Amino acid sequence: MKRRPLIFLAALGTYLAVASAPAGATFSIVARDPATGDLGVAVQSHYFSVGPIVPWAEPGVGAVATQSLVEVAYGPRGLALMRDGRSAKDALKKLLDEDKFADVRQVAMVDADGEAAVHTGAKCIPAAGDALGPQFSVQANLMSNEKVWPAMAEAYQNAHGDFPERLLQALEAGQRAGGDIRGQQSAAMIIVKGERSDKPWTGRVLDLRVEDSPKPIAELRRLVSLWRAYKKSDEGDAFITEGKVEEALAAYSEAARLAPGNDELLFWQAATLWKLGREKEAAPLFRKVFAHDRRWVQLVPRLVPAGLLADDPESIRRIQSLAPGGRRSG
Repeated sequence: MKRRPLIFLAALGTYLAVASAPAGATFSIVARDPATGDLGVAVQSHYFSVGPIVPWAEPGVGAVATQSLVEVAYGPRGLALMRDGRSAKDALKKLLDEDKFADVRQVAMVDADGEAAVHTGAKCIPAAGDALGPQFSVQANLMSNEKVWPAMAEAYQNAHGDFPERLLQALEAGQRAGGDIRGQQSAAMIIVKGERSDKPWTGRVLDLRVEDSPKPIAELRRLVSLWRAYKKSDEGDAFITEGKVEEALAAYSEAARLAPGNDELLFWQAATLWKLGREKEAAPLFRKVFAHDRRWVQLVPRLVPAGLLADDPESIRRIQSLAPGGRRSG
């Protein structure tokens, strides 16, 4: 039997050593928003549930995307190094120096000061490459062509809107340029605040995942729009707490505009209006919600013990009578 060439055996050994890692054919962006200091990662991959694997971020510390033949540890270890004071560039270099399979990795980092660093290993499956820009990096591997990452960089730099919108536009540009040679499957976006806190959960601005979809970037955009709507609703609740009724109503109205047909947002807006004595404004909202699903009618009296509606049986009856047919339910 012929002896296999040594170069083949060496390549086989490398493959077996990293074969257990997810093969992340992926394009992503890591960035710091210069306007707010927020740090974010957005990613799309032809791989199921990319969210727990590629994107990592910590408030006031940095953001990481680890992909290609993935070593997930680059995420938490990179954040730990930046948390301890290393720059993105120094943190990435240290991890690469310790990784004997660095030539199959693709990793990007951005720190809280906005320094970005990226590595595309020589053995990443082509088309593979990256582009650094002011406070951001885009990177891609196993793409249909070499136009993907330059298109992402250009789109991000020319984009308008809030930080999530600009990250989305980078992903959309990568897809328009050709995207993953195998197609689409999952996407994710994480955004954290630029300041550290002893309560890090308060610094998580956005954390969205699309696990499996024929159009994951479009679905991620839909989820971002819904996130904006709920954020506006939360702002409305905060205004109510501060006694700023008109500002609250404006926020609730914007939430409803951003998520048309969302019964949840309409119901709580209606309940708030009713408790404030603005029954004429609340009534059409209740009618719309009750017409879609009568289970909301059953929920109304349960708001009384929580103090969200007055303990007034006649008032509760009048709300429930707004349901189709005017009959009390539940």
